[in-house]
Amino acid sequence: MHTSFTIHGNPKGQPRPRAFARRMGAKFVARFYDSDSADEWKAAVDAALLEQQIELSPQLKAGAFHVSLYFTFSRPKAHFRSNGELKEAAPTLHRQKPDLDNLAKLILDRTTRSGKFWADDCQVIDLSVFKDWARNGDQPGVRVLIISEP
Repeated sequence: MHTSFTIHGNPKGQPRPRAFARRMGAKFVARFYDSDSADEWKAAVDAALLEQQIELSPQLKAGAFHVSLYFTFSRPKAHFRSNGELKEAAPTLHRQKPDLDNLAKLILDRTTRSGKFWADDCQVIDLSVFKDWARNGDQPGVRVLIISEP
């Protein structure tokens, strides 16, 4: 079984949990919270996963998975001339944040949470992740390919 779908939006990496100390009486207690910087992207990922009309057998859900993620990002205005042409000095490769591992982590974690493909993302035995600039007016987002192996 294999499935592919596209999630449109501005890809964000999984934010790191943040911590702060709060005074409680004579002691300080550490509290943790998740940054809301990726909430819009998480909602887009969850919505796309919810739309997937897939019903895997328990045998397939317990199997191994190959995952390919192709992220595309909108170019900033600074990459273009006033006439809309791409500047020669504009980078050809997307070598800036967000990091590939954080991008992949968010997608894998949200896919696990959806329960549509696997029980845990440790079942992903092969992961290919690429990031690039969107081309020819394409929307930013991620193209997801999931292949199951019983």
